[in-house]
Amino acid sequence: MNIVVVSGSNVGEKTSIAANKVMNVLKEKYSEENTISILDLKKLSLEFSDGRNYLDYTADTKYVTQSLMNADVIFFGTPIFQASIPASLKNLFDLLPQNAFEYKTCSIITTAGSNKHYLIPEQQLKPILGYMKANIVPNYVYILDTDYDKGTIINDDIHFRIDKLVEDTIILAKAYKDIWSQQEDSYGF
Repeated sequence: MNIVVVSGSNVGEKTSIAANKVMNVLKEKYSEENTISILDLKKLSLEFSDGRNYLDYTADTKYVTQSLMNADVIFFGTPIFQASIPASLKNLFDLLPQNAFEYKTCSIITTAGSNKHYLIPEQQLKPILGYMKANIVPNYVYILDTDYDKGTIINDDIHFRIDKLVEDTIILAKAYKDIWSQQEDSYGF
């Protein structure tokens, strides 16, 4: 499978740290049979969506949109700013077609300053992913500022939950892929 990890913010470091933790778990446990890459929006220069087909963009924007369209599994990392996902991540969604995540399994990792925004992934991110036809892993990882120290995640429970999210995502993606393969085989052509 083609697995992509997205760090969906163009500022800060905590989402990138969480995304890299996901990358490390994927590389350690699933690198032999999968292609794994990361898209860190902090290191890429995306154009603002203007309604063009995703194939008509150039440079980093084309690279990012094509990477996501070619993915089988996507882990979306996002901070919560002002009780919402950041504009950089929303712009990324706007660059893609409505059915961009059809037949793709998507997971969510969020970073936030307080527990007050725990339901933002449920209220904002899951509906967007659902609208774009994603197969969404029900659980997600919510990481607080207090779970970090000096550029690392220090909460062992967060490490465990990321490991579990990665495992759940890969299992669901494999099962989903097998079910669709069986369904297509049943058509007999």
